[in-house]
Amino acid sequence: MRPLTRNYLLTKFREYYLAASREAPTRFDSARLESREWSLMLPPNLESREWGFMFFDESGMRRHMSFLSQGELVDYLLGMAPAHVYYSAAYYQRPGAPTMKDKLWQGADLIFDLDADHLKKAPKSYGQMLDLVKKETLKLLGFLLADFGFAEQNINVVFSGGRGYHIHVRDPGVFGLGSDERREIVDYLAGRGLEIERLISKRKVSGDSGVKEARVLTCPQEGAPGWRGRLNRAIVSFAEDLQKLDREEAIIRLSSLEGIGPANASRFYSYIQDERALEQIRGGNLDGMWKISGVWKDIFKRCITDEGVAVGTGFSLDEERGETDEPVTADVRRLIRCPTSLHGGSGLRVTPLSLQALEEFDPLWDAVVFGEEPVTVEVIKPFSTEMIGQSYKLQEGRTELPACVAVFLMARGAAELGRAAPL
Repeated sequence: MRPLTRNYLLTKFREYYLAASREAPTRFDSARLESREWSLMLPPNLESREWGFMFFDESGMRRHMSFLSQGELVDYLLGMAPAHVYYSAAYYQRPGAPTMKDKLWQGADLIFDLDADHLKKAPKSYGQMLDLVKKETLKLLGFLLADFGFAEQNINVVFSGGRGYHIHVRDPGVFGLGSDERREIVDYLAGRGLEIERLISKRKVSGDSGVKEARVLTCPQEGAPGWRGRLNRAIVSFAEDLQKLDREEAIIRLSSLEGIGPANASRFYSYIQDERALEQIRGGNLDGMWKISGVWKDIFKRCITDEGVAVGTGFSLDEERGETDEPVTADVRRLIRCPTSLHGGSGLRVTPLSLQALEEFDPLWDAVVFGEEPVTVEVIKPFSTEMIGQSYKLQEGRTELPACVAVFLMARGAAELGRAAPL
């Protein structure tokens, strides 16, 4: 990064922190960006946290720092204008001690980090990537609220300013959990060690008359709590997908599994096409009157791996799993981005969100803090992105861009400040 570019970014970041520390509105040209109040939101127990910072001079991380008050921290932000601001999920007796042992750990928030880099088949488009990771964040919140029973007021959601979201759980019940216990939470989210045979079994059910009984293969019913209900949803989704295939394609797909020949595959396809099939599956009955429990067993036996992920026929638990970066959640001394700071790799705001606001949140509008005044930059490599409702496909060379896009490119290392641009 050239000195001119570095100085420009320092100036813009310092302007933001000055406005945010005063809780003063920062006005921009676009109607959607106008008159927003960028106030700093600092974590509870600030004085018990370790702090870390990275700077535009690429001098590396400065950590093992502590602050006794908000004013002390704000003075540091204004004086140094760091590119990245982090604080510890952990609480310490001596957060500023130079070694982890000397800090005297007291407990830690439970942190989840969802980043598009860790998602399977993440799209290349930045906007689409952010849409996908938000969908995964909403799914993870479902686990935390429904399965673990955390109260909504103890959960904080934060857009990371980059390619994902952080979830902070500040429930007293999790503060003392060690790394092993936190890994068990991740295992549950991923469905690792899920014992399908305990959820699917032969049971006696009454016939239509209420008198005749039969032994049929059953699964959890629709709406069952935890992984029981998720398994039902996965089975229903598999059946719906199979219904859409023509007979020949469905038989080829099913016959690819060991133990399911063309005859059983054809019978199973006929069962799936029965208009009552989906209703029966949602009710927990996998047999109906077709007696195809053996085919279901072969599907489950061949398609569920030790990781709880289905492969092979299209039946999958992938859509039901909760995504998170395991090392982050397991690390009881992790540093995490400070909400309302700026992300030095994008210039976007690390934005705290209520659970209700998350679904409508658009980071390429709502996390943008710099305006639309024109800035001349030199694009040093081809780059594509979207921001404030516009798409940009840029080639190498000099061009004029809105300040928010220019900052984004410079922070990404895709552009340098043009010499004609004012500081």
